[in-house]
Amino acid sequence: MTNHNCRADSPQEMENMTTKQSKLGWLAAIFVAVATWPAASSAQSDVIDPEAVNLLRRSTAYVAGLNQFSADTYSTIEVVIATGQKLHADHHAVVSVKRPNKMRAERAGEFIKQTFYYDGKSLSVNLPVEGLYATVAAPPTLEAMLDFARDKLNVVAPAADLLYKNAFDLLSDGLTGAMFVGEADVAGVHCDHLAFRNAQVDWQIFIEQGDKPLPRKYVITSKKMPQAPEFIVVMSKWNTAPKLNDTMFNFTPPKGSIKIDWLPAASAAKK
Repeated sequence: MTNHNCRADSPQEMENMTTKQSKLGWLAAIFVAVATWPAASSAQSDVIDPEAVNLLRRSTAYVAGLNQFSADTYSTIEVVIATGQKLHADHHAVVSVKRPNKMRAERAGEFIKQTFYYDGKSLSVNLPVEGLYATVAAPPTLEAMLDFARDKLNVVAPAADLLYKNAFDLLSDGLTGAMFVGEADVAGVHCDHLAFRNAQVDWQIFIEQGDKPLPRKYVITSKKMPQAPEFIVVMSKWNTAPKLNDTMFNFTPPKGSIKIDWLPAASAAKK
């Protein structure tokens, strides 16, 4: 019996048909891989996998043990507007940390250009485009400053969870699921892909394999917010032994800039 749907009347038609069949076969293979991977993983999504927990513990302990480091971060914040449409805002930041009480973060993106300075005594932000700056007294440790900035000023550093000395305790608190997803490349770096869940968010982390288990990608999905917006940050150009001079964390207002007050978190939330 002849299948007229697959008939080729010339060598050129035969070649075209073969090419189409090859593409269809390739697309089918991709579809099967994408369709079956989440199904295979979902059986473990609400189970605590010790391997995933141990890999997370190793990575957070490694970062906590670094006296100073710097990294570039590329983050995407997903925002759901009133119409229900999702918009992405991208930011690039260069973050430098010197434990126990110094940090600098230079951030630039679609809606923002600013530099944060923390010198162990004060937290300052400079907005060069607007010609404005603000300074406030801050707690004497990095962890306490990050809590203060988040709770009192509504300021969150890129992937701030990973900067804490007790990052593992914070990240593992209330876990309802922990899963080793597999191996993946993040910007050419071979990583272990882990997925976690708690009551508020689903989150993923990609950890560099080898003797420097640095976080390379961090994804947070907000389950309690409409349409589950995501925050994604990719970390690159890690330097685990940079030469950081204390003066780089000190802020001197640029000539002609105007001092403003920090907007408290409660007021910012109403905007």
